[in-house]
Parts: sequence; structure tokens; C-alpha cells
Amino acid sequence: MARLFGTDGVRGVAGEDLTVQLAMDLAIAAVPVLTGDTALTSGTVSAGSAGASRPVAVIGRDSRASGDFLEAAVIAGLATKGVDVFRLGVIPTPGVAYLTGALGADFGVVLSASHNPAQDNGIKFFGRGGVKLPDETEDEIEARLRDNAAHAAVRGSVPATGFGRVTDAYSKHEAYLEHLLATLPVAEGGTAPLAGLRIVVDCAHGAAYSIGPRALRRAGAEVIAIGAAPDGLNINSGCGSTHLEAVAAAVVEHGADGGLAFDGDADRCLAVDAEGEPLDGDQILAVLATELKARDRLANNAVVVTVMSNLGFHDAMRDAGITVVETPVGDKHVYAAMRAGGHVLGGEQSGHIIQMGHATTGDGVLTGLHLLSAVNRDGVSMSAAAKLMTRYPQVLINVRGDKERGMANPGLAPVVTKAREVLGTAGRVLLRPSGTEPAIRVMVEARETEIAQNLAESLANAVRLAMDGESAEAISSALPAR
Repeated sequence: MARLFGTDGVRGVAGEDLTVQLAMDLAIAAVPVLTGDTALTSGTVSAGSAGASRPVAVIGRDSRASGDFLEAAVIAGLATKGVDVFRLGVIPTPGVAYLTGALGADFGVVLSASHNPAQDNGIKFFGRGGVKLPDETEDEIEARLRDNAAHAAVRGSVPATGFGRVTDAYSKHEAYLEHLLATLPVAEGGTAPLAGLRIVVDCAHGAAYSIGPRALRRAGAEVIAIGAAPDGLNINSGCGSTHLEAVAAAVVEHGADGGLAFDGDADRCLAVDAEGEPLDGDQILAVLATELKARDRLANNAVVVTVMSNLGFHDAMRDAGITVVETPVGDKHVYAAMRAGGHVLGGEQSGHIIQMGHATTGDGVLTGLHLLSAVNRDGVSMSAAAKLMTRYPQVLINVRGDKERGMANPGLAPVVTKAREVLGTAGRVLLRPSGTEPAIRVMVEARETEIAQNLAESLANAVRLAMDGESAEAISSALPAR
């Protein structure tokens, strides 16, 4: 049976894959695992980490219409098992992570499908302190969910101390906002860190529709907000970090100094300069890393990235004397490497940036504040900051099909080796199975776009043949001899 948890929680079409029953059952299964109290399955409750007679959880969501009924289902499951719940309403995912720690809760829950369209939704958990769960913990929750006999006994049992209480905690948004602003370095002369900047912010009609613009304004920027009128169905629709053309057009129209774009749950941030040219996560990381190094705040003189980071980023960091630590794709892997190595900065090309010490997960609003603060403090334009690194042309092709069969075909590895030999040190090849869909992702970087495009298409053809179970000879023929 396929694993229920993907790379970032449990996701699916709301009401079809992710039903009310599944949401409630997940919550029930998670309680004993995340509180560390297996006695909860038999109806007794020990003191939670917050010092109450019952465990405590915080729950937040993005702006999807389905968030209302899924939130209600999760709260029902938690309260049934004697958990007191702080309901945060619509708030960025990193806000839930922060408040899980700040409020001393046993765990946090987020209802969001991030950058996915409105019909999707998801459930993910944070452990004590607001950290993402390791795979082993997710597997334990899933095992409890799938244990039908134990599950039937758990559902409907009444805890010894009674059902949990539910408290609306929308006022806690202010604590998260104050935390974001407190992380910014003090500007010279006591001026606001973003004073003098005109910025467009695209909130993707998502979780940061209110907090994002408010944070930027309180940091001193003049703000033009777009994508800030969620109706439950327009999240990520032609806006946000997956559609930078919206913020780029608004920046040019308003003569702004630059723009920021969040995704639906605001755990990632991308940017554009005054001409509307994009800055991806690698470029933002380059700005933040060099800024921290200049202030002697870059622990170990290192930054953590995934294998998807652009080769140009590696070149720029080498020139700056900064070590690059690589991890598998996924911000949970970035966080694990940062924690293990004592690093303070890491992230992904997609805009998931983790600033350890300020956050335990990617935080789009935090990233945007620090990017703009660095640019403003150094007195340079966003376009000049982007040129800290030269981006190699990068082509990514998603090949849909039987990813397990394709990756297991012995004829595929020699083709990948051959492609790497073709590029030598002037490029890079990466093949990996998707963690969220039936597909293999093919990525090729090269100094010239045409070379990257042609090689990526050839490798994609080889992957299709491998998925179809073709011979090594047939797969090899997909890559032209050079």
C-alpha cells in the first residue's frame, strides 16, 4: 500500500482523497504519537507540555474554502482525544510553527496544500517546538491510522479528563507579526529597516494576505498589495510565487523598487527586481549568505541547499569563500542538515528559505523582510543583488509514468552516466522520482540553453523507455552520440 504521507504532509483533492473522515482519523491517530503518551488510546490523559491537565495543540489553515470543514474535522478528532486546541484561523504555515513553540503546545496542525490549486488541501503536523516531523514519526501515525482494530477502539472513547476545549486564538497573529519584525537588524540612525522602499507584494490570495503587507508596512516600506483578497477559490490562481508575471507587471506599473511573491501558505518567497526580472531561491540565498558573512553571522561559513540548487549558486558561493552543504530535495532535509551541522541558513530554489534562530521552517514573509533589509542596508538595487550569482540555464522535465519501474530499469543508469560525461564540469544532470506524483524529474544544467534543452529532452525520452520496460540498448539509443 502506498505511503499516505508525501514530502510535505498528506495531500489530495478535498472531499475526495482528503475526506472529513480521514482528517478526523488522522488527528486521532496523531495524538498519542505527538504527545508521547500511548495511554491516550485507552482514555487517560497526562499533563501536556504547556502544563495543563490535557495536551495542547494549535491549528491554522490557509484560505481554501475546504479549510473550514477540514479544520472542523481535525479539531473534532483532537478534542475527542482530550486535546485542548488553540484555533488560529487563516495564518501562514510558519506562523503555526512559531506559535507551536511560543505557546508551549505539544504539537501544531496546518490545513494547506501550499502552492497547489484551490480544490486540493493537505494536513501536516509540527512537533514540539514547531519542527517538522521526521519520516519515522509520520510512519508511526500512519501505522496507527491503518490499524483498524485499535483505531475502532480509539474512535469515540472518552478521555478520563473529558473532551478537549477549543479556543479561538486569532489575537496570537500579532505575536507572530512582532516576532518577524524583531528579527530584523536595527538600521543606522534608528530608521525603519525598509524605509524608502516601494514594494509590491503578491500574497497569492492565500494565508499571508493580511500579515504579509502589514509586516512590510511596519518595517517601513511603501506597499502595494495584490493577490490579497481571498475568496476561498482563488488561492494561487494566476498569482503568487508560481505566477511571477503578476507581481512583475505590478512592479513595472507602479514604478516599484521590487516585488515579493508568496505561495498559498506563505512558507516560500520569490522576488522580482524593478524591471520585473525574477530572483529565485538560489539568488535570494546568495544575497542572504553574503550579507550574513559580511556581518560575521554565517555560522561555519556555510549554507545548506538541495541537489536542485543551480550550479551558478555553487560558483558564487565558492568565489565568496562560503561552503555549500547539499541535501536531498525537501525543506525537511535542509532543516535536518542545518540542525545537525549547526548551520543558520539554508533553503531551496523554490523559495523555501530557513533562517535558523528565527524559524524552524521556510517562512516567506521572514525571507522577504530580510532580503529587502539587506538590499536597503547595502544601498543596492534588487537587480544588482540578483547579479551576485550567474544562473546556468536549467531545464526541468517531469516524465509521468511508472516511476518505480523506470528507476529500477538497469538500462537507465548508463545513459545518465553518458549524459554527465557529455557535460563534464560545464553542467549537471539529476534524475529523481517525484515524492508527490507518479513521475520522474529530469533536470539538466549547462552553460548554453540549447545544450541543456536538447540533453534534457533526450534523457526524458530515455526515462519513458525505461518506464515502458525497454531494453538497455533501446534506452541508450535515446541519447545521441556526440
